[in-house]
Amino acid sequence: MFGKLKEKLMGGAGGGMVIASPVKGKIVPLSDVADPTFAQGILGQGAAVVPAEGRITAPADGTIDVMFDTGHAVSMTTDDGTEVLIHVGLDTVQLKGEHYKACCKAGDKVKTGDTLIEFDPEAIKAAGYDIVTPVIICNSDAYSAVKAADPSPVEAGAPLLTLKK
Repeated sequence: MFGKLKEKLMGGAGGGMVIASPVKGKIVPLSDVADPTFAQGILGQGAAVVPAEGRITAPADGTIDVMFDTGHAVSMTTDDGTEVLIHVGLDTVQLKGEHYKACCKAGDKVKTGDTLIEFDPEAIKAAGYDIVTPVIICNSDAYSAVKAADPSPVEAGAPLLTLKK
């Protein structure tokens, strides 16, 4: 009955802004990622997803800031000012774009669910790379809390992170 009022007062559903999972897969804590830059939160807080498919979608409405030439990572700013980095795999920049296809470019306006990157998870794994995909809030210090969903299977578009101002 008071859902809309609660959203206005609390800053969104459940008291926070939601960043959706950009890919279907299994949520893992960022601290479990086998790369210290991500695991120690050096770039910001967040979570990771082990992809079950080869398509990365926009986790919120916003604007693409950087689409890496190699197609392995993308950063965007959501319409509410959240800076999100999605990095598909670990050390995958070394693939030099092989097995990745960028589906957007810097400056593009995107809606939640729009395809940002297509990739071949099996080929990346066969090349010896971990496909775990960190989703980082690069301006984590702008929030009092960045809470990840519990480790579990997740569908693309389902809540991954909840941010509180």
